Parts: sequence; C-alpha cells; structure tokens
Amino acid sequence: MARIPAAAPAAAAAAGGLVGGFAVARWTKKRQLGGAVLLAAGTAAAWQWRQASGTKAAAGLGAAYLAAFGGSHPLAKKMGAWPSVFSVAGGMAAASYAVTRR
Repeated sequence: MARIPAAAPAAAAAAGGLVGGFAVARWTKKRQLGGAVLLAAGTAAAWQWRQASGTKAAAGLGAAYLAAFGGSHPLAKKMGAWPSVFSVAGGMAAASYAVTRR
C-alpha cells in the first residue's frame, strides 16, 4: 500500500477550502456559507502547517491562502470563475506541499 506523505492532508485541506468555499457560495447563493467553509478548511490547514513546519511557515502559508482567495477574484475576470478557483487552489496545494514536506 502506498504511503501518503504527511504534507498531503494540509495541501488537500487548503485546496479543498478554496474550491469548496467557492462551490458552497455559488450553489447556495449564500456567500457567508462559502466563507465558513473557507475559514474551517483554512483553520485545519493552518493547524497542520504549524505542526509540520512551525509558526513562521504557518503564518506565511496562511497569508498565501488569503492571497489566493483574494487573487482568484480579479483572475476570474480574465479566465472565468471555475478556472480561476482551480488555478489558485492548485498553486496553494503546491505551496503547502513544498513547505511542509519532510
């Protein structure tokens, strides 16, 4: 059986929060629910980042998570909503994995 790297759950939580938050907000038409998903996943990811790599890394990745969320909005005007969300989620997952892998 393949072993899942310890960094994978944090990367999945971060990417899943961005995609899931957008999906919930879009399908329920309640932005607050999407924000709650974004916050919950970001909190889970931040806890994992801190455990794996320390407070400074967690703070940096937290800032990147917020920047990815904010950056997806202007990017959506250029490439569409879903492609934008998937792009920033992929970038966030890659950054998370790169920082927290052992």
